[in-house]
Amino acid sequence: MNKASTKIKETSIDHLNVLNQIRLLLTNIENQKVDKRLPSERDLAQRFKLTRAKLRKILDILETEGRIWRGIGQGTFVGPKPVRLPDLTLLASKSTPAQVMRARMAIEPELAALAAVNATDTEILKLKELSSKCKASSNWREYEIYDAMLHHNIAEAAHNSVLLTLTDFLTDIRRSVNWGRPRPEGVKPPQSHHSFSDHEQIIDAIIHREATQASNAMRKHLQTVEDRLVGRT
Repeated sequence: MNKASTKIKETSIDHLNVLNQIRLLLTNIENQKVDKRLPSERDLAQRFKLTRAKLRKILDILETEGRIWRGIGQGTFVGPKPVRLPDLTLLASKSTPAQVMRARMAIEPELAALAAVNATDTEILKLKELSSKCKASSNWREYEIYDAMLHHNIAEAAHNSVLLTLTDFLTDIRRSVNWGRPRPEGVKPPQSHHSFSDHEQIIDAIIHREATQASNAMRKHLQTVEDRLVGRT
């Protein structure tokens, strides 16, 4: 028996009648293009001839059912509580580079696999162009810009708007986290930099529509980045 059913069982017949009346009120509000805020507790208590304490028990049931949500200092609203993204600055302040890499590892291999299935010829050409720009970068800052663009374009080529949004949010966190590894000014990545061949392997798998290989290549690439980041290699 769920929590809502238990609360209903503990409620008297009169209260069940009021509960059903309030449910009807919620349905009427849902069907109107008006403010979804319910009247105040005081007004509802007077309208249904209840004490505030008894009204709150009924509102607890409705909140458990997902019919309403209550915000401190805001009021009571019809419908489930809206999902809010966490504050970016606060989340970044609590995140470590290793946590960011773990999150990337959970998402980006799947995006690479989807890109192997869904990428258009134009999108593949763009990936190859960005890979070339990574290699031709005149300094680390320029490389990091093109590297971020390459990973973003792989996410776009996956053609999954939900995963793309999550990736963009994660990218914003990456930019806000202190990585503790300043790059030397005026120095460009060496030709032997591991990411160059990693990128080529990922793109080659996407070109040949090999989803598993694309996923594995992306995971290997991110694992190498993480290993270097934490000093494993």
